[in-house]
Amino acid sequence: MVELLAIAAFVLLVVAVAGSVVPLLPGALLSIAGVLLYWWQSGYAEPGPILLVVLVIVGLIGVLADYFAGAVSARAGGASTVTTVLAAVVGIVLFFVAGPLGVIVGVMGTVFVVEFYRHQDPEQSLRTAIYAAIGMLASTVIQALLTVTMLVTMVLVHFL
Repeated sequence: MVELLAIAAFVLLVVAVAGSVVPLLPGALLSIAGVLLYWWQSGYAEPGPILLVVLVIVGLIGVLADYFAGAVSARAGGASTVTTVLAAVVGIVLFFVAGPLGVIVGVMGTVFVVEFYRHQDPEQSLRTAIYAAIGMLASTVIQALLTVTMLVTMVLVHFL
């Protein structure tokens, strides 16, 4: 039974890496779940307490990047809260229509249109839309690096 739980923990960690690049799949949360499942199945022995805390913090940073990087970057580019919320809704809907590309195009398009409506300035609207897209892509890269790091760390914990 213990080996099955360890395998399940590693499955969660591997799926988490994929989830870091697939919208709507909580990669960082899956990584945290994998680490905690492995820790539980080891009788709370592996990873040790310090490494466990570090891995959970790394996972939480990934969660924050996942949920807030796009919004923070759009806001940094000048987008309103309404624009950010509308862009998130459109991105989610377009994910089911056109996949990950739909999310990026939907968010950029929504930010551009709403900000152009607000300011009548195409350059500012485009800049804000580009900020939002860069934030989304940066968030994906950050999550991928963090989840891969967590997976590699747990592989080392298991085999060393």
